[in-house]
Amino acid sequence: MKRSIAALAAAGATVLGSTCLLLMPTASAAAQGCRVDYTIINQWQGGFQAGVKVTNLGDAITGWSLQFTFPDSGQKVAQGWNATWSQSGATATAANADWNRTLATGSATDLGFTGTTTGANPVPAAFTLNGVTCTGSTGPVTTTPSTPTTTPTTPSPGSTPLAANGQLHVCGVHLCNEANRAIQLRGMSTHGLQWFDSCYNDRSLDALAGDWHADLLRIAMYVQEKGYETNPAWFTDRVNTLVGEAEERGMYAVVDFHTLTPGDPNYNLDRAKTFFAAVAARNAARKNVIYEIANEPNGVSWAGIKSYAEQVIPVIRAADPDAVVIVGTRGWSSLGVSDGSNETEIVTNPVNATNIMYTFHFYAASHKDNYRAAVSRAAAKLPLFVTEFGTVTATGGGTLDQASTTTWLDLLDQLKISYANWTYSDADESSAALRPGTCAGTDYGTGTLTASGALVRSRISTPDSF
Repeated sequence: MKRSIAALAAAGATVLGSTCLLLMPTASAAAQGCRVDYTIINQWQGGFQAGVKVTNLGDAITGWSLQFTFPDSGQKVAQGWNATWSQSGATATAANADWNRTLATGSATDLGFTGTTTGANPVPAAFTLNGVTCTGSTGPVTTTPSTPTTTPTTPSPGSTPLAANGQLHVCGVHLCNEANRAIQLRGMSTHGLQWFDSCYNDRSLDALAGDWHADLLRIAMYVQEKGYETNPAWFTDRVNTLVGEAEERGMYAVVDFHTLTPGDPNYNLDRAKTFFAAVAARNAARKNVIYEIANEPNGVSWAGIKSYAEQVIPVIRAADPDAVVIVGTRGWSSLGVSDGSNETEIVTNPVNATNIMYTFHFYAASHKDNYRAAVSRAAAKLPLFVTEFGTVTATGGGTLDQASTTTWLDLLDQLKISYANWTYSDADESSAALRPGTCAGTDYGTGTLTASGALVRSRISTPDSF
């Protein structure tokens, strides 16, 4: 929620919305004006993360540079995204990337950076876009003052996430589309196919794509617990079918090799090689497939996970050299935080492979500030994908924690980290999006949603920024 600048200043808030008036010398001159919303997303000792939303309120511009001056000399830009960042003295500059070089009237672009600080972390007082001070209004284009119309950018009618983005790849710390633009995918995860396969039919998938406007379907294929190891042929075929169903609806498919118990993925190394060889060969020509090779490693070192990844990834690459691969992390995919570690072990010893991302999972009622701080730090150095999150406790039960869920999703939106919610199923647990018994019928409308489902749908169904 945006408040007035006076109210923000009085409250000592860390969000700044500013406006400007620039009078033009002639009737033929272009109107110029801009707005910047600057948000401190997270802070930790010696550092912070900021989001910067730039809105062009004047005539269209091609090529831009945003500048601001830190009010504290101890503040420095460490690493930024969605622009080329530099700093001279206390003045920081963000120059456009190729994909956001042009800003139409009313259009906006989201930037961000992590910074270091030696003490206080005050908000910059002013921003300039191509030398024009941003305060939120424009100068006239004729002798009669006028205000440009601001039109939100939305996807073209009938377009789908897959049609809009094509083959994805990793660029820097982001998931990027064919145009090399950083994007965020938002969607849902299935529950175990051995228990809830009936939930994934034409009606439910139509609802997910058409009503929820989901970008992705994560296909959770358990290996143990009456899963893949009991009938490899059936589970492999079912996964391939769901990949095709997602493609038909313009969604991406995350193929999740759902290792959980035992937690060391090397226990299933041979099964993983067999499974991914078959799935990659079957789907190599498709552009919607993302491979998640180990769901939640636990009770295993990062070195053990890395060794597993470096043996499985070449199997996928042999058949499908272009697809993104997601690697699980230590401590139930917590970047090691749940094991008392952190992202440093991955940063200093990354998997020896390209076009990969790293998994992070959270359950909003159980995982809060220290987990969010780890994600904020890691996102500046590692490409992250939240392939699973819940709105409740880590058990999948308990009461919906709306406040923590909202804080988490706001952070992921700011960082452009893709996510899938657990679960698109009618399981008798509060993490499920559908009420018990839904999958026995044919109605997958909003009346069938649980409190968790309604909250997550409200976030997923908002327009993408593709």
